[in-house]
This record gives sequence, C-alpha cells and structure tokens, in this order.
Amino acid sequence: MKSSSLFKIVGLVVAFFVFIYFIITNFLGEAVPEQNSLSAEEKSAGWVLLFDGETTDGWHMFSKPNMKHAWKAIDGELTTSTNDTSGTHGDIVTDGVYENYELVFDWKIAREGNSGVFINVQDDTSYIATWATGPEYQLLDNPNMQAGYLNGGKKGAGALYGLAPLKNSVEPKPAGEWNTSRIMQVNGKINFWLNGIMTAEEQIGSERWKGLVANSKASVFPDFSKATKGHIGLQDWAKGVSFRNIKLRIIQ
Repeated sequence: MKSSSLFKIVGLVVAFFVFIYFIITNFLGEAVPEQNSLSAEEKSAGWVLLFDGETTDGWHMFSKPNMKHAWKAIDGELTTSTNDTSGTHGDIVTDGVYENYELVFDWKIAREGNSGVFINVQDDTSYIATWATGPEYQLLDNPNMQAGYLNGGKKGAGALYGLAPLKNSVEPKPAGEWNTSRIMQVNGKINFWLNGIMTAEEQIGSERWKGLVANSKASVFPDFSKATKGHIGLQDWAKGVSFRNIKLRIIQ
C-alpha cells in the first residue's frame, strides 16, 4: 500500500474519532450534566447552588452556628450517617433566609432511613428544633418502615409531614437510589413534588391550614408555620441521608 493511501486512511480514522468525541461531549454531555453545577441556562434563570459539592459552606448547625456538626461533603454528596462520631449530630440550616422561591434537590436515604427538609425555619435558641417552626418535606425509605407508620398517608416520602396525606400517590426509589424533589413557596402557598409528581399543595395561614396544624403534633408549638420566610433545614434523624444538586431560584 502506498504511503499516501495509508495517510488518507489514518486521516479518516482520526476524523471519525474526533467526530464521535464531538457528539459525546456536545450532546450526551448536555443530557448528563455534571453534578452540583449549573448550566448557562440555569444561571441565566437565576438559579444558585446551595451546596458546592465539596464543602458544607453555607450551612450551619441549627441555633449553634459555631458548633462542629456531623455533616460532610463526600464524593459530591452532602451527607450524614449515624456511624459518624467526628461531629455533633443534628439538623443543619442554610446561612441565608428565603421567602418566595423554588428549591430542587436530589436525595437518597439509607435502609430504614427517615429524614426531611424544613422550610421557614426560625434559627433561634428559643426554639427546641427546626420542626418547632418549620413545615417538613418528608424523606423516607417507605418499604422498610415499621408496620403502621404509613397509615393515613401523612408520613410517606414527599408528604407534608404529619399535616396532610399525599395529594397524589407516589413511591420513592429504593433505599440507596437517588430521588428528585422540588419545593415551591410563593406568598405562603407551598407545593411539593417527588420525582415529578405533585404531593402537596397548601396555603399557610388559611383556615384549612390552621385546621391541619390544630389536628397535628405540631399544635404544641405556638410558632409553628407562623412565618413564611426563614431558613431551609436538613434533618439528621435516623440511619443516614445524602443530598446533591441543591439548587434554589428566587421568585420575584
């Protein structure tokens, strides 16, 4: 074979692999974005990251901002485990406060795990815990809960914990697998979604809301859900939980 023909074949092979690389990086790369990052479109729409994938910056222990907590940034996950004794266990909250916003996050839970995301938390030493003021988006390993725990529909994954049954039936992915959740609050109206299914829709302060609170365990806390502005909290409750891609967009 003449050298000129060989060079042409080599050139065609190289061009082919360059083309494949272009396809992968420009198309598949967009379909599977890097974790804990924002696309140009998201940045333009006003989204910000609440977790950078590498540190716990922007979060602190509820009511104890200077305390070393047991939450860690490991392999791109904001995580805590009951086996970790390197810090104090407890809920963490955002440094910032938020009122009208959309929050999106991925989460996975350990087997028999039970956790939650709180909104409108009042970060004050006069309150016993995040749940004394903030409504909770429930995170749960549904299939492995004790018998009777899910009765009534107010405690399953995606529920407005302890207040109202799921608006639409949905099951979380198995323990150890990622779920995607969404919380929206506008002028005290809250909506929850789990894996694309709406699970809660309530208006804080309405007569219906007051009735839901009065008939719940939260009724013993006089300031529960009185505010529609506050910190976002992550619950360190049982077995372990992990988060990633925690993104928030302010709604004007």
